[in-house]
Amino acid sequence: MVLAAILPAAAVCANAQNGTSAYNFLEIPTSAHAFALGGGAVALIDDDVSLIDQNPALLGPEIDRQLGFTYMHWLGASNFASVRYGMPAGERGAWSAGLRYLNFGTMTATEADGTVTGTFTPQDVVFEGAYSHDFTDRLRGGIMLNAIYSNYEQYSAFALGVDLGINYYNEEKDLSLSAVIKNLGGQLKRFNSTYDRLPFDIRLGYMQSLGSSPFSLSITAHTLTKWKIGQYGHDSSKPEEEGEQKSNFMGNLFGHLNLGLQYQPTEKFYIALGYNYKTKAEMSSYQRNFFSGFSLGTGLKVRAFSFGVSYAMPHKSGSSLMLNVSTTLGELLN
Repeated sequence: MVLAAILPAAAVCANAQNGTSAYNFLEIPTSAHAFALGGGAVALIDDDVSLIDQNPALLGPEIDRQLGFTYMHWLGASNFASVRYGMPAGERGAWSAGLRYLNFGTMTATEADGTVTGTFTPQDVVFEGAYSHDFTDRLRGGIMLNAIYSNYEQYSAFALGVDLGINYYNEEKDLSLSAVIKNLGGQLKRFNSTYDRLPFDIRLGYMQSLGSSPFSLSITAHTLTKWKIGQYGHDSSKPEEEGEQKSNFMGNLFGHLNLGLQYQPTEKFYIALGYNYKTKAEMSSYQRNFFSGFSLGTGLKVRAFSFGVSYAMPHKSGSSLMLNVSTTLGELLN
């Protein structure tokens, strides 16, 4: 009832021309912690304002005037950055506001006949606002509004998107369950005459500690609006040919899951390892490597400051590094 009520620029540009989603960058997390747990974790409980884009219900009054910064070096020459501020709104609510900036590096501009006309830098800017409310001591709902401006050479577009989320957290069992509807909405200004969709998705999340140990298991089910997750096979003897898309039951099943394992001996330190089969499947056989799909990260809290770093190597010639720094002004000023 509550839900009802309430890889780089090349892929982005290609999708824009095909009339599908031109906003796949919205799936890139701003949290190093979530990125380390397989690229996304909608049920991850942490006093971290950078988690809000995973699930707006992860925002809460415990985030006491927190200011967070994120930097990410994505594949190739892509660089992403964000800033976000969150604070309580009464005893049972919280709000946040932020800005995300995505720069995909310098590209060559050409005419239809191949004539080079110069260079350009594809850019996306997301202005965001979120609000959450505790319905009970264990149940919380949240909503997030994204205003998205994109500029690719002489083309520009503007879109609005909404995320709706709910989270159940049992502190005694250290059990967290979440459901999220992401990217409801659409374009108000198009690149051209073609309508480009937001990457609408439904996600479910589970995270729980393993008994009394310092280990926790994280499972996030994503891309639940479709069953088939394509995997490409490639004949190494014919490098000039495109890979053939294949599909099988187990590949489709695991392609919907982000799996993560976390070691957290204290509230101030964690190490996280994740696996995303979809990332590995999307990399053709001549690009991916043994580490495709894996991610690793760690985080540390020192007084009023928190630091996080995560790393992934989706294919042989590219890797991704994300850094988080945040400070809780409520603690810093006391």
